Amino acid sequence: MSIIPEETRQGRLAGKIIIVTGAGSGIGKATTELFREQGATVIGADLKGADHVADAGNEDDIVRLVSIAREEHGGLHGFFANAGISGGLASIFEQSVEDWQEILRVNLIGPFLAIKHAAPVIKEVGGGSIICTASVAGLRSGAGGPAYSASKAGVISLVKTAAQQLSGSNVRVNAICPGLIETGMTEYVYERARAKGVEDRLGHLNPLKRGGHPSEIAHAAMFLASDESSYVNGHALVVDGGLSSSHPFNNQSYGRTAI
Repeated sequence: MSIIPEETRQGRLAGKIIIVTGAGSGIGKATTELFREQGATVIGADLKGADHVADAGNEDDIVRLVSIAREEHGGLHGFFANAGISGGLASIFEQSVEDWQEILRVNLIGPFLAIKHAAPVIKEVGGGSIICTASVAGLRSGAGGPAYSASKAGVISLVKTAAQQLSGSNVRVNAICPGLIETGMTEYVYERARAKGVEDRLGHLNPLKRGGHPSEIAHAAMFLASDESSYVNGHALVVDGGLSSSHPFNNQSYGRTAI
């Protein structure tokens, strides 16, 4: 699904070398394809389905990806720290410490490692862009499990802190906060809705009345990776159909008491 005319989109990332984690499916795959279409050299990484096998929350793997960019391609202009896991919707009282540790390791420590190791190399080429996938679940409750939501709130805080600590480097750090997007992570939601014949209700709480497509997040990532966003820094860009513009409510019960 393309939302920008072809003549406008060509070559917007020409000559850039960019690492994308979580590149094997969903948002990462769509972004990798779009980045390459726009002229970037993309080093795609994932546990499976990508050019390079890598665990986004493992420091050695991130160091290796950055080294590939520098040694095989001559530098690095961008890093899309997109890999993440959901951890399900279990409550605080049902999740274990181990659940939290793994979700935070991938979703929050992963972006931290991307910033830590990519920023110095991006600075070497004169600057560039680091993008981290957060979520509307990091803005307020109701869009994900507790550990997932906490990890994404951490990502939003991380990009703001990193932008300040990279002051003067010309390395920009931003986050994208997707709403409901059909990916492997949300597959169970879509399959359950289809099985019940209520697929048309997915995304009905946002003003666009639909879920999003991975390509729509990919286009947001392309903007942040390109020079077009050269004055956007320390920002969490929400791409959710307008969901977070208001607290979601049920039209039939809005204004009524719950007792």
